[in-house]
Amino acid sequence: MAAIEDLFDPEDEAPLPQRAPKPAVPPKSSPAGAPPSVAHAASYSAADIEVLEGLEPVRRRPGMYIGGTDANALHHLFAEVIDNSMDEAIAGHASRIEVHFGADGYITCTDNGRGIPVENHPKFPGVSTLEIVMTRLHAGGKFDGKAYETSGGLHGVGVSVVNALSDSLVTEVARDQQLYRQSFSRGKPLGGVEHLGKVQNRRGTTQRFHPDPEIFGDLQFSALRLFKMTRSKAYLFGGVEIRWTCDDSLATADVPAKATFHFPGGLRDFLASRIEGEPRIVEDIFSGITGKPGTHGAVEWAIAWCLGDGFVNSYCNTVPTGDGGTHEQGLRVALLRGLRNYGELSGNKRAAQLTAEDVLVQCSAMLSVFVREPEFVGQTKDKLSSGEATRIVDKALSDAFDHWLAASPNQASKLLDWAIERAEERLRRKKEKEVDRQSATRKLRLPGKLADCTQTAAQGAEIFIVEGDSAGGSAKQARDRQSQAILPLRGKILNVAGATRDKLAANQQIADLVQALGCGTRDRYRDDDLRYDKIILMTDADVDGAHIASLLITFFFQEMPKLIEGGHLYLAMPPLFRISSGPKVLYAMNDAHRDRLLDTEFKGKKPDITRFKGLGEMPYVHLRETTMDKKSRTLLQVRVRQDLEETRSAVDRLMGNRPEARFDFIQENAAFVTDLDI
Repeated sequence: MAAIEDLFDPEDEAPLPQRAPKPAVPPKSSPAGAPPSVAHAASYSAADIEVLEGLEPVRRRPGMYIGGTDANALHHLFAEVIDNSMDEAIAGHASRIEVHFGADGYITCTDNGRGIPVENHPKFPGVSTLEIVMTRLHAGGKFDGKAYETSGGLHGVGVSVVNALSDSLVTEVARDQQLYRQSFSRGKPLGGVEHLGKVQNRRGTTQRFHPDPEIFGDLQFSALRLFKMTRSKAYLFGGVEIRWTCDDSLATADVPAKATFHFPGGLRDFLASRIEGEPRIVEDIFSGITGKPGTHGAVEWAIAWCLGDGFVNSYCNTVPTGDGGTHEQGLRVALLRGLRNYGELSGNKRAAQLTAEDVLVQCSAMLSVFVREPEFVGQTKDKLSSGEATRIVDKALSDAFDHWLAASPNQASKLLDWAIERAEERLRRKKEKEVDRQSATRKLRLPGKLADCTQTAAQGAEIFIVEGDSAGGSAKQARDRQSQAILPLRGKILNVAGATRDKLAANQQIADLVQALGCGTRDRYRDDDLRYDKIILMTDADVDGAHIASLLITFFFQEMPKLIEGGHLYLAMPPLFRISSGPKVLYAMNDAHRDRLLDTEFKGKKPDITRFKGLGEMPYVHLRETTMDKKSRTLLQVRVRQDLEETRSAVDRLMGNRPEARFDFIQENAAFVTDLDI
């Protein structure tokens, strides 16, 4: 039950590589080993292989390192910087972190830790360690576990990525009562390390940076979001004090100009502040901590059951994991097992039907785990994938939860009864849905490849008919499971206009389609039995896709004309191109639309252009955003012209089994064809 980290406001896919063509075979007269005498054979040579050095890969493809160039990615820069300071604090070398947000858009983050080493690196004579850390990917002190037992930065790319994506960054280091400074721009040093002289009562590292508008465009930091991110770090480690300041012009009722955060109570204090005022199912908060924060295997948690919407906010090495992961799985396992065991011990046999969803549906939880060398899904660390995290959390919570339940039988019984009510309600809904669905389909056997939606009513339900399992897989990931069903068809459907009734009846794809819709065909069609409100044909944005859509429309026109008359048939409009430059992303439906956008929206720029080869190769997030999301998609409704006989004649001429009729129709109407104006 992973919930997106609520402290952060909700806010590039490169095309797949083309396979290089096979080289032309040299003519027989060519000597063995001689290059082929073909003009295009020399168009791909060693000179065409580009080698990106230093931090140039980050600037070319920032999405690979921070997830994109949107507001979430922008604020991820701050997360990388403050995570380094938190690593110093958790390792026991810093007790204070200071964050300042200026009206000029600069962020300054200072800690009183050990400070980045400034002496020349032994492997790179003449280059300071500070410069190595700031300008080289995979350079840092967190690889061997000697400098930090656990840390949020693991790959040695965090602060160097921030440097690469900032038009100005200044690092100051105070070590051994000496102050040093080095300035950078877009990942490159503007000079060497400056020795500024002796300082008293100061140590640690200061990073002051400004995001590069060449990367992020006009995007600006949100003071409220930065403030919440800063505060959340203090909750995660009671041994650190974090001081927040911002310029007076940025202060609001929700963002003070000055604030100091220090929460010895840790996550329990955090959760209590989050659920303040909410009525609770049980009053007490189940909380605890095992191990020393910052050491491998340490776990801290705080869990409450309230009548409001539940959430789970989880962290690994103080990094928020908005998409959950294996540590949240350990929490689910421990809570479910504990409540089932309590029910068994108290003689309540109904506890055996509980699932994790029943226990967590209105559970509000904070979970923090420290793991040595954790594995994340992607550099942005949104999801933890370390298998041992499940075991660590399960072991930490299991005994503690058993003791918590046993210590207060009245509270435990109240929680158990509430969870059992949720389970019985879930089972009742499932049974009702099965009965409703059987009634609606007359106990029809649904085709095996149909991924049905969960709602029982036809009103508001949709079925997307797509070509092939690949497109079906993308569509299943992109869909809204509640109201959107997916039916993949293999290849091109039978052209029913030129097929006999026997051939039509023997066609498995048509049988699957008729079964999925449940409404019958021709004179047996019943609109009341139609299982979906919208039937949406979603094919590739190319000639083959248009042909498949034409075959499907012909099927519905011939076999279910009343379905079209009732306004149930639609065409999806997937784009052919994705065009992006910095934070700006637009989609083009065809070549002409792409050229028009390049001339207007991206004039004078060199945007990245991705051509989608088909729905199966379109990332599901893009498919959802452009084609399936009800809030942002475009659908074309299929309607029959007022002159039904003229329409039927046109379909017969174009789709029937007389090719001469098709040829005559094309000859007669070719002069009237124009591009669809998108």
